[in-house]
Amino acid sequence: MSLLVNPRTLVAGALALVLGSAAAGTANAAQPMDHSAMGHAGMPAMASGQMDAMDHSQMNHGSAEQAPRTISRTPIPVLTDADRAAAFPPLAAHGVHDKMLNWFLLFDQLEYQDADEGSVLSWDASAWIGGDIDRLWLRSEGERINGMTEEAEIQALWGHAIGPWWELVGGVRQDFEPGSAQTWGAFGIQGMPLYGLEVEATGFVGEQGQSALRLEGDYDLLLSNRLILQPTVEVNFYGKNDPERGLGSGLANSEIGLRLRYEIRREFAPYIGVTWNRAYGNSADLLRDEGGNDNEARLVAGIRMWF
Repeated sequence: MSLLVNPRTLVAGALALVLGSAAAGTANAAQPMDHSAMGHAGMPAMASGQMDAMDHSQMNHGSAEQAPRTISRTPIPVLTDADRAAAFPPLAAHGVHDKMLNWFLLFDQLEYQDADEGSVLSWDASAWIGGDIDRLWLRSEGERINGMTEEAEIQALWGHAIGPWWELVGGVRQDFEPGSAQTWGAFGIQGMPLYGLEVEATGFVGEQGQSALRLEGDYDLLLSNRLILQPTVEVNFYGKNDPERGLGSGLANSEIGLRLRYEIRREFAPYIGVTWNRAYGNSADLLRDEGGNDNEARLVAGIRMWF
């Protein structure tokens, strides 16, 4: 009897053994698990209705987004009237800032004009001194032609504020030229109905029943922070003819101007511009009788400054 074994026979037997073990494991895995044999028999049964009634919002699922609830150990007391009174004590009575004495001086127009009659030096200035409610106003305007004063006047008016932007004025006006000196009583209103727009309406009552009305307005149009275009207008009405001063009744004359200024500083601004002067009605007739021109345009250059 021979003890030698063929190697091929040993390899075939080993493969058959491995394949048989794998097939047996697959068959066991395919069979369903018997949970009755597991250790759940001691747990009480739960109906499907009980599963639906469970409040999962009260369960802690270990979410990292849910912060723990805290309860203040020192509750906030209820706010009382005494607390409000302590936080907001009553304020003392607040008076207007009308006790200080202030002043202001403005040369709105101080200029050279190229007129038909020759070189003209023209001015329009105003000043005030006082407080927020009551103050004294001084106004002056006029012109000198070829070194001779042709028109000059000054007004002294008491102003009383009737609102944030309006003021009543009243006082006297004194004319030095043209003709003999003349005194007028003056009353009117001035203010700023729109930002940048300033208006004045002043009535005058003179000697021997004379009367006059002057309307003035100017507007500052900001082209830049320093470059400002200012249109102006002045219109004069008179109640009766005054041949000595070359004035007729009704609409007597007007002046329309357009000035462009550059504010080197707010207090100091050179400017250039043009004005258009015109006489109407009886005033134009009187002016033409004296050889004058009732319609004239002038180039102007000047300085606007205030203190």
